[in-house]
Amino acid sequence: MANEQTTKLAVLIDADNTQPSIADGLLAEVAKYGTAHVKRAYGDWTGTQLKSWKEQLLTQSIQPIQQFSYTSGKNATDSAMIIDAMDLLYSGRFDGFCIVSSDSDFTRLAARIRESGLIVYGFGERKTPEPFVAACDKFIYTEILAGKPDEEQPLKPRPPAQLKKDGGLINLLRNAIDAASDDEGWAGLGGVGSIITKQRPNFDSRSYGYGKLSDLIAAIDLFELDRRSPGEGRPKAIYVRNKKKPVARG
Repeated sequence: MANEQTTKLAVLIDADNTQPSIADGLLAEVAKYGTAHVKRAYGDWTGTQLKSWKEQLLTQSIQPIQQFSYTSGKNATDSAMIIDAMDLLYSGRFDGFCIVSSDSDFTRLAARIRESGLIVYGFGERKTPEPFVAACDKFIYTEILAGKPDEEQPLKPRPPAQLKKDGGLINLLRNAIDAASDDEGWAGLGGVGSIITKQRPNFDSRSYGYGKLSDLIAAIDLFELDRRSPGEGRPKAIYVRNKKKPVARG
């Protein structure tokens, strides 16, 4: 698999099912995972329904793909997007796909792309059906990406006391740390994050109000963090382990 700097991605947007206000945040998020060599948005551009998308097409250099609404509903748009995705997959030019929709119709597409050994990043609203979320390697909720001041504000960080009461979160972190740890219990944060994503594709520390996984773990205060320098001029690597329980004395 290519590294993040050279990873070639195809970004396919279901414009009928996605708000144009997330375009800036969406492409900024995509840039974290690779380079968008293809950016396409699908819908019926002859009508007025997608009028607010048209400015984003120009600003973000997104190619509109026309699909006439032959019947009511979005099936025609979905089919066109799926056919295009398969054509791009068979071209062998890409390392991964970004599928932007909250529609469960793309569940099988995501699974098929992954079967070919490519990575799939899904983007959709929190209403996205669980099967589509689970079919992706990683799923990012678009509510997190709404970045304009007049829209939804970033989530406030949850207080440590509330985080500690979230048994599902604590168990997820503990188990991932245990799975990635060495003999002394230390685990590289990157490995921990990778395990968490495999278990829960929609996990995102920003959902708890923290920009990074390390910030979330530090706030919980049930884990030890250690920043180590791998060598001169290289960024420090973060390691984490579960805090040892105090030994009871009789």
